[in-house]
Amino acid sequence: MKLKTLSTAMILATVPMTGAFAAALDRSGQSISAFLQPGNYFEAGISVLDPTVEGKAKATSGGGSLSDMGDDYYFPTAALKFQPTEKFSVGILYDHPFGADATYSSSDPLVAAGTGLFHLNGESTEVEVTTQNLSLILGFQPIENINIYGGAVYQTVEGDVQLRGAAYGSANALGKYNASMKEDSAVGWLAGFAYQIPEIALKASLTYRSEIDHEAATREYGQSNILALVAQNPAAALYDVNTTTKITTPQSVNLDFQTGIMADTVAFANLRWVNWKDFSIRPEKFGQIAQTLGAVGQTPDNPNGFDLVAYTDDQISATVGVGRKLSEQWAGNVSVGYDTGAGNPVSTLGPTEGYWNVGLGIQFSPAPNYFIAGGVKYFMLGDAAAQPASMFGTNKAIAEFEDNDAWAYGLKIGYRF
Repeated sequence: MKLKTLSTAMILATVPMTGAFAAALDRSGQSISAFLQPGNYFEAGISVLDPTVEGKAKATSGGGSLSDMGDDYYFPTAALKFQPTEKFSVGILYDHPFGADATYSSSDPLVAAGTGLFHLNGESTEVEVTTQNLSLILGFQPIENINIYGGAVYQTVEGDVQLRGAAYGSANALGKYNASMKEDSAVGWLAGFAYQIPEIALKASLTYRSEIDHEAATREYGQSNILALVAQNPAAALYDVNTTTKITTPQSVNLDFQTGIMADTVAFANLRWVNWKDFSIRPEKFGQIAQTLGAVGQTPDNPNGFDLVAYTDDQISATVGVGRKLSEQWAGNVSVGYDTGAGNPVSTLGPTEGYWNVGLGIQFSPAPNYFIAGGVKYFMLGDAAAQPASMFGTNKAIAEFEDNDAWAYGLKIGYRF
């Protein structure tokens, strides 16, 4: 069972969408499988996600149905790998590792409750976070079976947040908050080890990615009635300041494995751990308001203030499947995936707790050196209790999100040269 007879099925195992709807802000899954392909190799792909995330506000928050707050989104990936000598390889990988895209409309009860005393344009609660990674990887293969690799990761992050009503917290205390975080860039690193036995199509790899520290220039503006109350001056409620937001994207570990199990058939598995438990975002002005709220007893659950976003648990996800070469030009795969989520209750800005998914992929290879692959996955999103940031660390919630799902679609092209 030589490697070349299974190459089509093995490439198919890496169809995009691995982490298309994972816990917290995880998005791409940060695979390095393209770097571990034999010889010189190029690929480009795109994944599209169409989620439905609806819920109900609890009676204590006014009750009522919450419309779909999960916005559609897409993200591209690309990779270029060279094997200049038998023992050395170099690769460049591009992806969008983390992100968020969500909107509560102005008519939803969690938003409509928070009109406050001052008018600002736009009454919906929205969050959009985008990151980009460019990884430069160098590999050393002392023997055919072993690949030791590492490199630098250049990362950018930017975001926009608009918070209103109970989705944010107490309407009278917090009012309206907006933040625009300019794109910031920083550098981290990765390292890993891979082992393969081509004769049985076995390949295993373990990859660690470091934390990456950012300091994003941020404009924070809005209205907080608590500021006016403390200052005993209505004009103090309005603010518009330039600040800095510290963001540390999390460390992670990926374990990938595949092996031939019969002629023209491979089994594959991916395990991923992401350290979301140590992740948080607290813009400067937001933090000052949160501390003021705690000092005057408005947020008894967090008397010392609270973060804009934080999580209680680390994420663990797994995907297993089988890929089979159907003919010289066609191959297919099926997979099942699971994600633990990053804690429950969860933030109102991302009200799902993990998922189960099932996937189907197909690949067409007009010639041995290039292919076109596509896939679809159906996600059964985990039920979650949703809470604003001011309730973080408790079992309290203001809404329930149940029986939600998502569809993901992926397309990839690959070329050996």
